[in-house]
Amino acid sequence: MTATIQRAPDEKVNWRLGTVLFAGIHLLPFAAIYTGVHWSAWIIMAVLYFSRVFFLTGGYHRYFSHRTYRMGRVMQFLMALGATTAGQKGPLWWAAHHRHHHKYSDEYEDIHSPKRGFWWSHMGWIMCKKYEHTQTDLIPDFAKYPELRLLDKFDMVPPLMLGIAVWLLGYLITGTAMGATGVLLIGFFLSTIFTWHSTFTVNSLAHVFGRRRFATRDTSRNNLWIALATGGEGWHNNHHHYPGAACQGFYWWEIDTTYYVLKLMSKVGLVSGLRRPPEHILQKHLIKQGAADLGMFQTHWERAVKALADAQARAGGMAAEQKQALEELLVSTRAKIEELAKASAEKAGDIARASAEKAASLMPQQEAEAVS
Repeated sequence: MTATIQRAPDEKVNWRLGTVLFAGIHLLPFAAIYTGVHWSAWIIMAVLYFSRVFFLTGGYHRYFSHRTYRMGRVMQFLMALGATTAGQKGPLWWAAHHRHHHKYSDEYEDIHSPKRGFWWSHMGWIMCKKYEHTQTDLIPDFAKYPELRLLDKFDMVPPLMLGIAVWLLGYLITGTAMGATGVLLIGFFLSTIFTWHSTFTVNSLAHVFGRRRFATRDTSRNNLWIALATGGEGWHNNHHHYPGAACQGFYWWEIDTTYYVLKLMSKVGLVSGLRRPPEHILQKHLIKQGAADLGMFQTHWERAVKALADAQARAGGMAAEQKQALEELLVSTRAKIEELAKASAEKAGDIARASAEKAASLMPQQEAEAVS
């Protein structure tokens, strides 16, 4: 997606220690050329990848960000601890930023919208010092727990301890320090990198590539490949349509492995109250039924305005009054579409009520009495 939102002057990558470490970790797996790789390293890599993707999607996202199900305090801490080992900061930081994303999705305030550019939405924003602090005011329901605040403060400890555990496991398996280092490089570091970038694609690609079932105010898409890589998070248009669901695959053919695991956990009492989208939600704002797609209208309009502005700038500058006229036209057109969408929804409701009344009037009298 072409960047249509200009980043602020303080929104830039800060090459401090944490950023350098983050970038440097991407090079570490190449060192396995010298250490060699035991076959067990690949199994450990797969286990750590899928387990941490689950903790992130089922914990950080569907529980801490959206509270789509319930669990006890001990299980809550264990879910947060498992997700923290993925090296994506603490549960409060993660969930607070995600709640902010849903509040301003693809608008100017959205921190990691792809409208700011692919690189920025994928990973640039987490390398910016401006967003390193936890917005506790956005997550007061979980910030009250001291154990979660502790995880948030010392978020680098769990991945460090996991790395040490993987090295020790590698030493037990291979019997040598060199073999253990190879297991560490592939089993821990490579799985961490894969976990990072698979989950990052939900921000950078799931708003760009895929299909839209529901008309939402953002550009979210449903993408099978991202769903397969992230435990179901690729059904992103579904999620933005109804964030309150513990499942993101709304239909049986939409693979959602995170939800399958949560369902199993509910069977043994580890979690409860898994919410699914009600039937009336599934039939609401369907694009194929003519719902006004404000999110895509906004995106296409912004691209057109930017292209026109760029063309006129190259031709000698765009007059301020022309730019203001375009912005005013955008606001008025969007308001008109929202008005039409609201009128369409009201009309659909009137039609449904009229149909129900008509059906009731045609019912045999004795049936009506039996029902009453």
